[in-house]
This record gives sequence, structure tokens and C-alpha cells, in this order.
Amino acid sequence: MKDRKKVIYWLLTGCLLIFVMVVVGGITRLTHSGLSISNYRLITGVLPPMDETSWQEAFELYQQFPEYQKINYQMNLEEFKDIYFWEWLHRLIGRLIGVVFLLPFLYFLIKKQLSRPTIKKSLVLLSLGAFQGFLGWYMVKSGLVNHPDVSHYRLAMHLTTAFITFAYTFWVALDLSFPERKPINKAFRNLIRWGLGVLLVQIVWGAFVAGLDAGWIHNHWPMMSEGKLIHETVWIEQNPVWKNFVEGKSGVQFVHRYMAYLVVLLVGIIAYKSQKYSSTSLQRKGIRVLVGLVVLQFVLGVFTLLLQVPVWLGVLHQMMAFFLLACMTFVLHRFSK
Repeated sequence: MKDRKKVIYWLLTGCLLIFVMVVVGGITRLTHSGLSISNYRLITGVLPPMDETSWQEAFELYQQFPEYQKINYQMNLEEFKDIYFWEWLHRLIGRLIGVVFLLPFLYFLIKKQLSRPTIKKSLVLLSLGAFQGFLGWYMVKSGLVNHPDVSHYRLAMHLTTAFITFAYTFWVALDLSFPERKPINKAFRNLIRWGLGVLLVQIVWGAFVAGLDAGWIHNHWPMMSEGKLIHETVWIEQNPVWKNFVEGKSGVQFVHRYMAYLVVLLVGIIAYKSQKYSSTSLQRKGIRVLVGLVVLQFVLGVFTLLLQVPVWLGVLHQMMAFFLLACMTFVLHRFSK
């Protein structure tokens, strides 16, 4: 029998590893560790430096690049080891994900345990994984010349691709878990699609906020500053005006801040309309969890802002975005299939 439970477990294991990698990636970003390893060695880079000589060589390599020269010039070797650890762990998990996806796929392929549609979907997953690895290298490369910080555009591409890869992997697992097909309401399904689309856009702007360190300004709520719903710097940091919303710290935070209300509104509409279209307990449970997660994520976002992005809260906010995307994907699947 094709597409057995172990194939589903394989895919869900991939989902779990992607989640862990995004969490570690968030810590790497918030601790400013992402540029600590300036080269990429696929095989020899699996192990960290194992003796003091190797550590000194790694530190001397780091000293050749702008982040050390312009920002961390007072850093000592012990402090370097701390930031090196998070970037090394992030890359190690990336390698592990590649192995976990590729080797079982080849095994299932040889054993003829995959149907033709699942083979095609698995090839898409492998392509997304390879592209994600390339984007990681492409992102780090942008921070090694002149300006000692990665491009927020490349960071957004890297993070969003991870979210999309997770969502698609989860979708394929759901396809195998729920092979039955029932009549659906297309208008309601399309509403959930809109909700998922807006959520993904919100995730992109969340990456912009992270990449520009825009969470450390306008640390008030519900106002952007005392007495102001929209701070005047939203419009004047960049020229032309539209650049403020993709490159200006105030403008990017403004979009992320107010798009959160739109996400909550759309989930509320979905929950309200679902009363008419929910026919199974899984659908109803999915909607209830979705509502709970979006409220929790909104509250976490507010406190992350008010407390000026402590590492633990920033990571928790990113984790909750992951859970929210997973739940939205599940709800869409249950009302699509």
C-alpha cells in the first residue's frame, strides 16, 4: 500500500525540524549572531572548532569583516564563541533537514511507497529546501561587505521561504492523512485563502521589522508614540514616499502594527462564517484554536513592542506566528478537501 503512515511521520518530522530551525534562526537574529561564520563548508563545517587554535583561526576570520571592524571591535574570543554557537547550530539543523528529507525520500521511492502525486509534491519540497539553503547563504553574503548587517529583503525571503516550506510540507502530510473528499463551499474556502495570504504578507513585514531592528522604536501601544496613532516619521524617512513602507523603520513597523488588526479581523470573520459551514468536529476545533492563537499572537506582539524586544519574547512571537500559520493551513485544508 502506497503512502503509508511512516510517510506521514516522515513529513511531520520535517515540519518539526523546520520549526526548530526557524526558532534557532530567530535567536540567531536577535543575538546578532548571523555573521559570525563568514564562510560555508558543507562537510567540514559540520563540526565547530575543536581546539583553541581552531577557535583563534575562526575569530581571526571574523575580524576581517565589517561587523567586527565597525561594531564588535571590542569583542573577545569568549564572546565570539557565544555568537558562533547560534549560527553554527542554525546551519547544522539546516544540514539535518536536508538529510531527513532526502534519504527517506529515496528509500520510499525505491520501495515504491509513494504515489505519483506524492512523488511530485516531494520533489517540490526538496526544491524548496535547496532554495532555502541558497537563500541563507545569499542573505549572509549581504552582510559581509560595507554595511555590517544582512539585507532585510534577503532576510524576509529566507524566513518566508521557511514558513512556506513548512506549510507545504504540512499540507502534503494532511493530504495523506485525510484522503477522503467531500463537497465544499468555495466562497468560504476562498475567504480562508485570503486570510492565509494576508498572514503570509504579515510574516514578510515581520521579517522586515526584524531585519531593520524596527521593533526598538515607537514602543507604545495603541499609539505609535504618545498621542499619535501614526508617527510623522512614517512618511519622511525615505524618498519617494512608498519606500518608507519597505525600507523605513517607522514605515515598516507601521505596516506590521496595523496589518495585525487586519489579520485579527479576517480570522474573526472566518470564525463567524464557519458556524454555517462547519460540519465536522475537526473543522470546529480548528477554528477555535485559530481564534485562540491569533488573539495570543496579537497580545505577544504588543508586549514584544512595549518591552522593546527581549530575546525570549521576540522568539516566542516568531514561534507563535509559526503555530498560527500551521493552524490556518490546517483549517484551509479541512475546508478545501
